[in-house]
Amino acid sequence: MTPAAASEKATALSMLREHWGWFVLVALLLVFLYLLGPILAPFAIAAVFAYIGDPIVDRMERHRISRTAAVCVLFVIATLITVLALVLIVPLLQTQVLSLIDNIPAWAQWVQQVAMPKLGLKMPRGYQLDVDSLRKFLASHWDGASDFASIIAGYVGRSTPALLGFLANLFLIPIVSFYLLRDWDVMVVKIRNLIPRRVLPQGIAFATETNDVLSALIRGQLLVMLALAVIYSLGLWLVGLKVALLIGIVSGLVSFVPYLGFVGGLLAASIAMLVQEQSAGGVAWVALVFTVGQMLEGGVLTPMLVGDRIGLHPVAVIFAIMAGGQLFGFVGVLVALPVAAVLAVLVRHALRRWARSALYLDVDTAPAPPAVESDTRP
Repeated sequence: MTPAAASEKATALSMLREHWGWFVLVALLLVFLYLLGPILAPFAIAAVFAYIGDPIVDRMERHRISRTAAVCVLFVIATLITVLALVLIVPLLQTQVLSLIDNIPAWAQWVQQVAMPKLGLKMPRGYQLDVDSLRKFLASHWDGASDFASIIAGYVGRSTPALLGFLANLFLIPIVSFYLLRDWDVMVVKIRNLIPRRVLPQGIAFATETNDVLSALIRGQLLVMLALAVIYSLGLWLVGLKVALLIGIVSGLVSFVPYLGFVGGLLAASIAMLVQEQSAGGVAWVALVFTVGQMLEGGVLTPMLVGDRIGLHPVAVIFAIMAGGQLFGFVGVLVALPVAAVLAVLVRHALRRWARSALYLDVDTAPAPPAVESDTRP
């Protein structure tokens, strides 16, 4: 082994012995976060909101507005936008859902009289897909229906604490967001002061690159979700789907999971079109809308709004989301991509350091084989 490689190895071992306590602390912190996974959702969502709003508050501060006043102004604006959106969208969604429900009897009749005969299927003797038949079925199986109703009632009763917890977390998000956003710069300075001076330049470079990746990912992905919600809603409205707004918004909002918005929205819109039109012709137009949306997302929206900053393969993105959901539930799904982006930056830094190491550059670092003594006996 060359002297340079031996020196680097000795330095690495020395740093490992010196900072072993920090590694133990990080491991304990990860275990702690895993155990607290069920209650982390409001704090993770609040941290994302604070991270997104920090540049806006910083711009207000540059105009001689105090940090607290700037946060209050931002919260007032966000609240007004949310209330306005709810006032405009909720009545439309209610109308579309009621329209979909009204079309269910006609759809059931189309399935029984048209779709099933074409597929060579028949309803069992004495049964039909209509409201009257459903009522007669429930009346003839009242005991089972009563048991089913009891099961539903019991489930609702058991779910009440979970619902109350969800409402409490929902109320907690803006409170935590306010305090995080108000003290964001102070927390950043305190974290920076904890970094050892010897690795401060590398830490600053890592933090800068991580911030660039996260800002491009989070803000860009939110814009992509909003754009897809508009594209899907407008496209489904143009092809005549009455629940276009409902399906378009939901499909756009869940598009942060690769292909979930596309596949889920396509299935939901196809079923809704069959319920509405009782024919398969509209499904082709629905498929065209989602195909165009998917092409725009991959070819225009994501490259323009997000770019290739995250540096992760689509398979790695899907794996990160599934792993996050498996380990931390809903919170894991929310933070999977940001955490994966940070880990990608860490891996890139490690690979660059490895490429500059003496162990990688020196081809003669492997120990030479021992010399074989020749046999000099007569």
